[in-house]
Amino acid sequence: MLICLNTVAPQSADERETMERCIARLANGDAAAMEPLYNIANAAVYAFALSMLKNRHDAEEAAQDCFVKAYAGAGTYRPQGKPMAWLIAITRNICLDRLRERAKHAHAPMEDWESYVEQAAVSSEDRLVLEQCMNALDDAERQIVVLHAVGGMKHRETAHLMGMTLTAVLSKYSRAIKKLKANIMQTEGI
Repeated sequence: MLICLNTVAPQSADERETMERCIARLANGDAAAMEPLYNIANAAVYAFALSMLKNRHDAEEAAQDCFVKAYAGAGTYRPQGKPMAWLIAITRNICLDRLRERAKHAHAPMEDWESYVEQAAVSSEDRLVLEQCMNALDDAERQIVVLHAVGGMKHRETAHLMGMTLTAVLSKYSRAIKKLKANIMQTEGI
């Protein structure tokens, strides 16, 4: 089950280099560079937005907004081999803005991981199990799992992005994986 998470967006060195080149091209006004950047990063950006917003529609909009802001701000990107972290930071800020806005108004109904789970799981039963298990995690645990397993981010990058210590991220990740395993075993009667 967890293998499905790891196979969604394993970011290779080639993908990081491609993303770096795409961002540089965007900074020079080459709009065609958006397509390969989007193809590499969209699943992770969307999954992270969904982990924060818990609403499929809002997550889709946040992911779109991320790429619009990335295009507009490509000139401010500083190449350090971490383009995914840059996109996730943009997404996080967009999501925080949406959550603040949501808190000002009526609370929007919380949707599930359906769209992301459809991409990640093999069968409908697996989708249901993964959805239930991910929803059992608290927000920080879910975000850490998504950033690491789906986004391919290192724990140190996740800690920096989330404003946490590396020890806290490692602890929460370990706890989340234990919860996921226990929930999967319980659900599958193992």
